[in-house]
Amino acid sequence: MSDFAELHYEGNVYKLPVVTGSEEERALDISKLRGQSGLITIDPGYKNTGSTQSAITFLDGEKGILRYRGYPIEQLAEKSTFLEVAYLIIFGELPTQEEYKQWSSDITYHTLIHEDFKRILEGFPSNAHPMGVLSSLVTSLTAFYPESLDPTRSADEVRMNIIRLLAKMPTLAAWAYKNEIGQPIVYPKNSLDYCGNFLRMMFGTPAEDLDIDPTVAAALDKLLILHAEHEQNCSTSTVRIVGSSHASLYASVSAGINALWGPLHGGANQAVIDMLEAIKADGGSVDKYLAKAKDKEDPFRLMGFGHRVYKNFDPRARIIKKAADDVLGKLGVNDPVLDIAKKLEMAALEDEYFVERKLYPNVDFYSGIIYRALGIPTNMFTVMFAMGRLPGWVAQWREMRSNNEPIGRPRQVYTGENERNYVSIDQR
Repeated sequence: MSDFAELHYEGNVYKLPVVTGSEEERALDISKLRGQSGLITIDPGYKNTGSTQSAITFLDGEKGILRYRGYPIEQLAEKSTFLEVAYLIIFGELPTQEEYKQWSSDITYHTLIHEDFKRILEGFPSNAHPMGVLSSLVTSLTAFYPESLDPTRSADEVRMNIIRLLAKMPTLAAWAYKNEIGQPIVYPKNSLDYCGNFLRMMFGTPAEDLDIDPTVAAALDKLLILHAEHEQNCSTSTVRIVGSSHASLYASVSAGINALWGPLHGGANQAVIDMLEAIKADGGSVDKYLAKAKDKEDPFRLMGFGHRVYKNFDPRARIIKKAADDVLGKLGVNDPVLDIAKKLEMAALEDEYFVERKLYPNVDFYSGIIYRALGIPTNMFTVMFAMGRLPGWVAQWREMRSNNEPIGRPRQVYTGENERNYVSIDQR
């Protein structure tokens, strides 16, 4: 097989190297095309453009494959923990027992945040969206750790910035929630694990400790694993391009949070609950809305079914479906909205129309159900997503910096006016 392709243009032939990945993915290297031919490529939304070569995640949407650093997501979700997966994604290998012990200890030790953060929180109105608050608080870490702004920091110093961010993210997220509902903040408790600590800070009070249900904590841990990395999506690409300017880790991740905030990216599981609420308000007929979904003339679309990347079953959905069943069974939640969700799931999985088109429930469908069952409000769903995606953002930022990748600078094809002369205002 040839290691280059040829582009024939205006009598000239340009050779474009073919780059082959470890899973036999192939790409044309056009990095020198403009210098050789004056041509650039145009690809709105970068749907067919590889911005980098990465060793972090392999995703095959046609076959329903997702692997972190070579490990199938099914194995990691069943056997691992979120903190172990975070270590794997960021540093490339599963930790030894001693490495994991130190990693967990370091993150537990740094969960507290500076008391001055309370003053920042007090500056937000109570109706401020938690994602806006979280983004601002993450950016504020640069003020408390100004050394993070130095792009020449040593590997050990970068590692400490990573630890601080992973450790403090649940605290910042929980405090953003407490600010919204007007309740006093709850400090982290070092005797609890990562998810148990977060749930306590979310739903506990300073005066009363909260017993954490292990089934609930395990389901949340699994959800975070499933959201931890997903290749070059909108928010991850944002983190990389912001980081390419040598912006700090905190500033780059804050940019990723803002990208995730957009409803076309991180809002899918919230859209699921909004859809279920609308069905309930309209009488709760699942059959009616299945028929609407099949009608090409009807603008209604089933949220949480199918996926723009996975053309088969979303591999994460298979895993989280069981966790959703476990949580609903354990909590015994009596919620008509969740009842509609279960009926919709069963009908869609058996309906020939959806089966033929492979419109299966995806991870957003089940994660929305779990968050709803846990009592997490819909405007906190993207905050939960951000907590899960944090290791991926960190790993991509670290990889980009380690590879000394150039600053991101996309090209464009100009379609505006040609040169014209200025006319003074009194002559117009």
